Amino acid sequence: MRVISGLRKGHKLKVPKGMSVRPTEDRTKESLFNILGHIDEDSVVLDAFGGSGSIGIEFLSRGAKTCYFVDNSIESINIINENLEHTKFLSQSIVIKSDILSTVKKFGIKRLVFNYIYLDPPFRQNGLIEKLLEVINRENILANDGIIIIEHEKELDLEDNLSGFLKSDFRRYGSKSLSFYKRMD
Repeated sequence: MRVISGLRKGHKLKVPKGMSVRPTEDRTKESLFNILGHIDEDSVVLDAFGGSGSIGIEFLSRGAKTCYFVDNSIESINIINENLEHTKFLSQSIVIKSDILSTVKKFGIKRLVFNYIYLDPPFRQNGLIEKLLEVINRENILANDGIIIIEHEKELDLEDNLSGFLKSDFRRYGSKSLSFYKRMD
């Protein structure tokens, strides 16, 4: 696994061992960032279920200002920190070992707002995505023009309208899919 583009293009990234982490493949990551286009240098990103941190690191490499990485596995947190140190993005990063639902509530209390929220929850967790979007909406942590990107198993068919967010795009890559959501007008 590596950084695809930007300031740290080509830097290799470590991945936690075991099957609980499913790193986003390079071709899927490249397609994702082709869809998103230019990343504004004032962007604040949330990489939920961080795993190796590769998605958040890619955002930082492409110019994002700050990325929050959240994962509840100490092994993943250690790998994220190692990868951030290796890519020299520690100063632009906040790494949090916690459950994402309680963390989103804390972000809401702090009035944090994100331009991009990347969700890659464990597959086959019934209702987790819907619950997460509900909490994100209630805590109002997505910027008005922000985008939520959900990586999920291709068999999961997400509704076009979920918890106040509207699906703006959908792509399938092998066994995984990406669904993009924006605030409803």
